[in-house]
Amino acid sequence: MAGLVQIFTGDGKGKTSAALGAAMRAAGHGLRVHITFFMKGDYPYGEHDSLALLPGVTAARFGQREFVDPRNVRPEEREQAGQALEDARRAAFSGEYDLVILDEVNVAAAWKLIDVDDVVRLIRGRPEKVELILTGRYADQKLVEAADLVTEMREIKHPYGKGVPSRKGFEY
Repeated sequence: MAGLVQIFTGDGKGKTSAALGAAMRAAGHGLRVHITFFMKGDYPYGEHDSLALLPGVTAARFGQREFVDPRNVRPEEREQAGQALEDARRAAFSGEYDLVILDEVNVAAAWKLIDVDDVVRLIRGRPEKVELILTGRYADQKLVEAADLVTEMREIKHPYGKGVPSRKGFEY
C-alpha cells in the first residue's frame, strides 16, 4: 500500500491534535511513527511526555523555547529548522517508519526558516510506502499541490478572543 501525504493547515485549532491522533491510530495498529517538531524546542508541551509512552513512536524536538518572530528570524532558528528537516528526511528514508509527521513545517517554510522546495523534494522523493503528515498554518501552494489530502481548520470562535490564556493540558 502506497503512503499518502496529508496536510492539516488553517487558522483554527486542531492541526497538531489531528496529526497526533493519526499517530495514535497508527501505533495502535503496530505501525512505526516518527514525529519531528519544528519550532517547538524545550517548551513543556504535554504531548511530548505521553508520546514517549506509545510503543513504536519516536519524536524529536527542534527550536528555541521562545516563539519565532517572523519579521526578525535569528540564525539559530534557521539552524534548528534545518536540523528538523534533516531529522524528518532521515526518518522518512530510514526504512524504520511507516508514518513521519512534520509538525509546524508549514509555518517554518512560510517564515523562510527552511526552503519550501526542500520540503517538496522530501515529499516527492520519499519511499513509496512512507506516509507523511505536514501541519501548521500557511501551507504553501506547492505543498498543497504535492499532497493527497489537505484539511483546513478554520477558526469560527476561540476563547483567546475573550482573553482566555493557553491552558496546560488543553492547548499545550
